[in-house]
Amino acid sequence: MGVYHNFSDQDLLEELRLGNRLAFTALFNRYWKKLLAVSYNYTKDHSAAEEIVQEVFIGLWNRRAVLEIKILENYLATAVKFSVFKSIHQQKRRAELAQLNYQTELVALDEEKIQAKFLQEYIDGIVEQLPEKCRLVFKYSRQDGLTIPEISKEMGIAEKTVEAHLSKALKTIRKDLNNSGILLIACSFLLK
Repeated sequence: MGVYHNFSDQDLLEELRLGNRLAFTALFNRYWKKLLAVSYNYTKDHSAAEEIVQEVFIGLWNRRAVLEIKILENYLATAVKFSVFKSIHQQKRRAELAQLNYQTELVALDEEKIQAKFLQEYIDGIVEQLPEKCRLVFKYSRQDGLTIPEISKEMGIAEKTVEAHLSKALKTIRKDLNNSGILLIACSFLLK
């Protein structure tokens, strides 16, 4: 373990992809407490928090060969948050189903809705960080459904400028989602 203590996250990820269990242990030891704190902050239940973090690390090990992680700490924190939200939602739905005896298909549909809502809220947070005109163009296009000529007229700017702002907004959102690993996490939950 001592050798891996000084490795960067990226170096440990490379070793992990090769199936190196010591590198995995080093990552586990590096992030376990932080992730447990994040998980406990949401669950307020120590054993549930531990179980969630363990599941995230098991998922990391199981998908080690296919994961493309840019910033490991962001990826793991996002994975824990997704797992917490999924766990809370599942517990709530189980209790409701026990009372109301709903069909199982509704549970899967509701889980997808909560994941979609989390993803939408995450994207909304990115949009709020965009420069003002870029943010306005994006909102007119994606939230209000306006066309490029309509946005151009509404804002009093050239259509090419509208296109440039929209491209910049989409590129920024895509980059942030890729860097945070949230798309990989969302896809992995949807494919379970």
